[in-house]
Order: sequence, then structure tokens, then C-alpha cells
Amino acid sequence: MFYTLQLNAKLQPFDRHDLEDLIDEFLSEGNLGATSGGGTMMDKSGEVEYCDIELELNSPEAVKELLHKLEEIGIPKGSKLYGEDFSQEVGTAEGLAIYINGTDLPEEVYQNCDINEVYKNIEETLNDAIVVTSYFEGSTETALYFYINGSFAEAKEKIKNFVESYPLCEKCRIVQIA
Repeated sequence: MFYTLQLNAKLQPFDRHDLEDLIDEFLSEGNLGATSGGGTMMDKSGEVEYCDIELELNSPEAVKELLHKLEEIGIPKGSKLYGEDFSQEVGTAEGLAIYINGTDLPEEVYQNCDINEVYKNIEETLNDAIVVTSYFEGSTETALYFYINGSFAEAKEKIKNFVESYPLCEKCRIVQIA
């Protein structure tokens, strides 16, 4: 039986592939089925809207076990598993995106600050809650995505002091994405 796991996640293909491998390993170990590919849907700007993982599951019991595993992994809220006669919303993780302004800050900010420092600080601050991360480099801004087991509001509050104090974060946008 063929199913699609549509992830409400802005994951680059290689980040999606990591999740795909984790699910495939789980299915293979339990003789429940296998993944058979995936895809990424992008908007006009090139930013990921969502991604899919294609699955072949051996039985209705395999579906139940996969659903349990997906909740354990903590995939983003708003995701769904569906097949020919089946559709179920899944996901518990919330998503936080920070969009770093890439055009409107003083030139010395871009010369003296590092987007990797933003990523590193947020990752360290939210470390215990992070499920998966990804990013997007657009023409006017760079987005860092963090999917967490926990509350978007709490995560935003935890990173608030850093965001307010690091020059590269001036004029950034923080958005809930799941």
C-alpha cells in the first residue's frame, strides 16, 4: 500500500533526506515497508513550502506503527499521512523561522557579523528541544528554520535577548511556521 507523508516543513532536500533515512530505517527494521523517494515543493522565490516522503507500507498495522513513530520523532504540526483511502493529520513539533535582513543594514554589520553565529546561538539555546533544522538563502534575506518539541512562544522568548543584541538580527522577522 502506497502512502505519502506530507511534511509541513521547510526542509532543504538533504535535510528531508535525513528524515527519510530515519523513517526508512525504522520501517526496514520492523519489516513494515520502505520509503520510496520524496520531493520538495518550492514557492516562486525558491523557498520551500513543504516536502513529501513517499512510502510503501506492508499492512494496516504498519500504518499504526509508523504513526506512533512519527509522533515519537516529533515531526511538524500540520503534517499529514495519506493514501488512497486514508488521511490523518500528524505532528507535534512547532516551527520557528528567523528571517535575517540581507539588504537594509549598515555594510559594516554584514562585514563584522556572521549568520553562522546566529544559527549557533539559537541552536545552543534551543538545543534540548530541537527536532530538525534547515535554512533558505533568498535574494533579500536568509531564513533559519528550527522545528522544536515545545512552544513557539517559549522558544521565541528564549532567543529574545540574543536577537535584540546581535547587530545582524536588526530588522529580522521571527515567524511561526508550524
